[in-house]
Order: sequence, then structure tokens, then C-alpha cells
Amino acid sequence: MPPPSALPAGDPVPEDGALPAEALAGLGDRPFGFYVHVPFCTVRCGYCDFNTYTAEELGPAGRAPGASRATYAEAAIAEVRRARQALGDADVPVQTVFFGGGTPTLLSPADLGSIVAAIAGEFGLADDAEVTTEANPDSVTRWGLEELRTVGFTRLSFGMQSAVDHVLKVLDRTHDPLRVPAVVDWARQAGFEQLSLDLIYGTPGESLGDWEISLEAALACRPDHVSAYSLIVEDGTALARRVRRGELPMPDDDDLADKYLLADQRLGDAGLGWYEVSNWARDDASRCRHNLLYWTGGDWWGVGPGAHSHVGGVRWWNVKHPAAYADRIAADRSPAHAREVLDSETRRVERVLLELRLREGLPLDVLDADGRAAVPALVGDGLLLEQGGRLVPTQRGRLLADAIVRDLLTA
Repeated sequence: MPPPSALPAGDPVPEDGALPAEALAGLGDRPFGFYVHVPFCTVRCGYCDFNTYTAEELGPAGRAPGASRATYAEAAIAEVRRARQALGDADVPVQTVFFGGGTPTLLSPADLGSIVAAIAGEFGLADDAEVTTEANPDSVTRWGLEELRTVGFTRLSFGMQSAVDHVLKVLDRTHDPLRVPAVVDWARQAGFEQLSLDLIYGTPGESLGDWEISLEAALACRPDHVSAYSLIVEDGTALARRVRRGELPMPDDDDLADKYLLADQRLGDAGLGWYEVSNWARDDASRCRHNLLYWTGGDWWGVGPGAHSHVGGVRWWNVKHPAAYADRIAADRSPAHAREVLDSETRRVERVLLELRLREGLPLDVLDADGRAAVPALVGDGLLLEQGGRLVPTQRGRLLADAIVRDLLTA
């Protein structure tokens, strides 16, 4: 079974999920999106600590309304309707919708489309709305991709992770790497103009040559966007237990740095420019607008078990287990577990943490006096650039982003 919930305690949430009046002020002036968490997987990957469940893990709970694939869309739509009630009558056109998991494409295209339709019906979608779903390469079919396009999806993010069999085996990924170019081709034929591939580097046993093979295989698919994340060994995962037993080594920082630099070089040479430390895009239109909403302090409503939301400086998170979530929805209660109201200093600190990872950088005036005093040394060390009143990380600075943030916040 997954590890017990580690959700923070936070403050109580009213049973109807009502938000403070100050959180609703300015609603609609900021970008607004929906995140829909689909918590189902066929297999639990050894490195994953996301809130996901296999059918075996859910057991009898999988038969409860909303806690199984067959009934999940109904519960998610009910939460969308709750969101409309909580946000009142404000005109809040939805600019982005992102389905993550888990494996969202374990739900039928019709079910996924019904959730998109509910969001559109309750709030309206912006004319250029970005509607994304994550997908495992082995969880989609040609006809299914065609139907996803028909029901309103505009963007796909395929979990490729690696093109090397022995690396995928350590990660407990079950797809055939040769299927990736096939599903990308099917998606293009279905009419998707924005396709992203997700990669992981630093898996135990992965050589620099293995990583280069994965990069070249990804680029051969001509993606519009690539996310490349270093492997993190999370407590409570099967991978962490294998490392603790000495079966596998911990990722090495120097190896991770070499692989990041190789990715930046290969992706850049292929015309994909970095816009966030771990993300590269063909052009501005290919950036993941939903993630940019997170990184730049927009508003979003998170639907589903364990999903997090943020509106106007109030952040809350849903109960974690699908059965508990389904019970709350069935009882016409808010599924929120707890929330926190962010004070101005917390919001400032979060801006430093997030915006220093972006190509546009952080406005210098977000820093306090001590933080500004630390800037000249970071610029002198070649970690930051000052450009038009903003601080932008250099390539070396991207490798040391956490240390830069620490220096700016604790100076």
C-alpha cells in the first residue's frame, strides 16, 4: 500500500468549501486554470511518490462511487460544480486545464471529455485554452488519441522517461521504448499541434551514453516541448528501499550536472530553448502555460484526491485517499482536508523560489534589503545576470538554483 498520508495539518475548511472574501477579490484578473488529478495506475513505478493507486491497492474501496475508474468522472464533475459555487458569479474563463496522475488516460476519452465539458459549462473556456493530459505510451491507442482531440484536448505530455531498456527496468516503467515514436506519430495524425515528452536522468546504472541515447530518441520524435528532471529518491518509495539496502547507488550530483548540461546542449542545438530550469520549448507558444500559471502565482482549482488548489493567496489540499474523497463528494461536503492563508512574506518567498527558475527571471524589487545586498556576489560568481531590473540564472546558476535561493533569502 502507499505510505500513510503526509498532508500538512493546516487550518479547517468550511464544509461547503467557502473561501474568504479577500481571496475572491480580483478573481478573474489573474490567470485561472484547473488541475484534475486522476489517481489510478496499472503498476506503481518504484521511484514514484505521487498520490496514485493500483486496483489491487484500492481493493473493495475501488467499488465506491468516485473511487474507481468507472465512476471517477462523476465525482470529479461534482467537484467542478462545487468550485463554481465557491467562486460565486465572477466571470472566470478557464485558460488552462491539466490532467495529471496517476495515468489519466486509463479513463476513457469520453470520461475525460465529460470533465472538460463540465469545466467549460460551469466557467467557460478561453478561446485559446490549453487543455493537456499526461499519458503513458502504453495507455493510448490511435483511435483514443483521435477521440481525445475531438473532445477538446489540445496538448499531450507523454511519459517517455528513457529510451534504454535497462534504465526503464530500474524505474519499473513497463512501456516499450519503441512505442514512443509511434504514439507521437498517431498524435500528430490526430491533429495535436503541441506534444511534450517527459524524461528522467540520473537513474542508477544509467551512463552518460545511455542518457544521450534517450535525448536523441526524444529529439527524433520532433517534440514541441521536453521536460527533463533529475531523479529524486523519495522516502517511502520502492526505489528508496532498494538504495537503503545497498542494491542501487544514490544518484551522484556530478553525474546529474553532466547530464543536465548535455540535455541543455542537445535540446538547444535542436531548437528547443529553456524557459524553466527543467523545461525546454520550441517557441513561446509551445511552453506549458498551465505550469507557468503555477510558477507565476496564478489561480487554480485542483480536482481529485490529494489535489492542491490556490486562489487569491489561499491554498488548500483535498483528502488523499480516493475512497475518502468519494465519500466527501457523495455527502455533498467539500473534499478539502485543510488550508492555509498565505501572508505577504510567504508569498514573497515563494516568488523568489519559483521565479528564479524562469528565463524571464525575478524582479529585483521582490528581494528585501539583505537579498539585494547578496546579488553582486552572485553576479560576480557568474550565477546570475541582471537584465532590465530582473535577475536571470545563467546556465551554471540553473545547476545551483537552490543555493542561489538560499543565499538570497538568508543573506
